[in-house]
Amino acid sequence: MHGKSSPVLLYVRPVIRVSAPPVDSPRLLRRHVADDRRLTPYERCRRAVASSSSDRRAAVDKIRRDAKRSDQRQGRVILTVAVMIALLIVGGAAFKPVKDWWDLRSLNGVQLADIGAKASVCGPRSFKAAQGDQKHVDPGTFVDYSAEPSPPAFGEHELYPDTIRRKLYTEKDRPRVEMLVHNLEHGYTILWYDDTIAKDGKQMDDLRGIAEKFQGTDDFRLKIKLVPWLKADGKPFPAGQHVAITHWAKKVADEDEKIAKAAKVTAEAGVWEYCSAVSGDALKKFMTAYPYFNSPEPSAA
Repeated sequence: MHGKSSPVLLYVRPVIRVSAPPVDSPRLLRRHVADDRRLTPYERCRRAVASSSSDRRAAVDKIRRDAKRSDQRQGRVILTVAVMIALLIVGGAAFKPVKDWWDLRSLNGVQLADIGAKASVCGPRSFKAAQGDQKHVDPGTFVDYSAEPSPPAFGEHELYPDTIRRKLYTEKDRPRVEMLVHNLEHGYTILWYDDTIAKDGKQMDDLRGIAEKFQGTDDFRLKIKLVPWLKADGKPFPAGQHVAITHWAKKVADEDEKIAKAAKVTAEAGVWEYCSAVSGDALKKFMTAYPYFNSPEPSAA
């Protein structure tokens, strides 16, 4: 028989936890003080400078980060404002051409004679013996046309005319009168309009419609200018008249010979026709009677 086994006793060694003294404990502080005392004055100075430099770098880095964020915010604001201004400028610049195109749709396919009023709004043509052929002045030189009816249909003029490309002008961009008189010498018909027409949106649309009929540069039959006559330019048109059509003719048209002879005009002549409103009908009849080649210098552009 087996005897009873004796019990096995296990010995468990107790674990003693030793916590580190707190950072601000007197013992640890005394150790730091003792360590500092062992440092030389030079080493203590270096430690203080290093600690101070680290603090300064941290402060400078924070300032830089804050400044960078501020610059980024400011940059986004400036960019947004710039984009908005650009959109307003582009939109404003595009508005007028788009509006003009929209307003002119009704004149697409319309004949010149059907634009504006009928020729009955215009009076009879008037004539005066012309002079000033080949008499040029320097650009910018003032020429007094006050002795002749307004606007001028002949006379001394600037050395260079305006180009054939542009047809319609406003007060802001019209060439000088002296330059336009040179265009008359080259066979251009000029339709002058006063401030009453300039303030009338419908009649300005009619002028734009007329200008569209004469677009081009390679056909001298397109020699026409539609320009404003300003108060500063000289005498106003006759009472009740707001449009003047002028031409510098080499000779008076056959249909106007009787009127011209009564005015004692037998050679080169200035021709005027005044109207109370814009009339494509009157303009067509005028340019048929006085084409570009009936002028002192028809072959010049």
